[in-house]
Amino acid sequence: MPRKRNPRGPRPQRRKPAYRTSTGADGAPHAASGAFRCLGCGLDVPLAAPGTAHRNHCPHCLTSRHVDLRIPGDRRSACKGRMEALSLTARPDGEWLVIHQCRTCGALSANRAAGDDNALALLRMALRPLADPRVPVRAMIDH
Repeated sequence: MPRKRNPRGPRPQRRKPAYRTSTGADGAPHAASGAFRCLGCGLDVPLAAPGTAHRNHCPHCLTSRHVDLRIPGDRRSACKGRMEALSLTARPDGEWLVIHQCRTCGALSANRAAGDDNALALLRMALRPLADPRVPVRAMIDH
C-alpha cells in the first residue's frame, strides 16, 4: 500500500543535539567530557569500557592514540600520534590484548581488548596470519 503524501509539503527537520567533545590544546580530550573522537573513523567513543579501566582505543576500528608513556592510564606521552592495530596476543588466562604501533614514532604497546570491541574486527585480525600466503599454515598448526 503506497504512503500518503503530506499536502503541506515535506516536514521540517527537528533540531538534533550536537555531540561534541571538548579538547585541550594538544588535542587530547578533557577528563570531564567523558568521550574522545577516534582518529581512524571519527566515532565519538565513551571513556567507560567494560573489562578495562583505561580506554584508549576505538571499539569500532580499534585505532588508538599514543597517550600513555609507561603505565596504562598515565596519559604522559608527548607524541599523541595515531596508533594502528597490528595484531592480537593472548595472556595465559585467555585475555586478549591488541598490539598497536604508533605511526608517528613507531612505539609498540599492548592494550586490553574491551568487552564492547568490534568482535568482527578482532576476529579478522586474529585470522590475518592464516590468510597470508607467505606463512605456511602447517607451521602454525604444529606449534
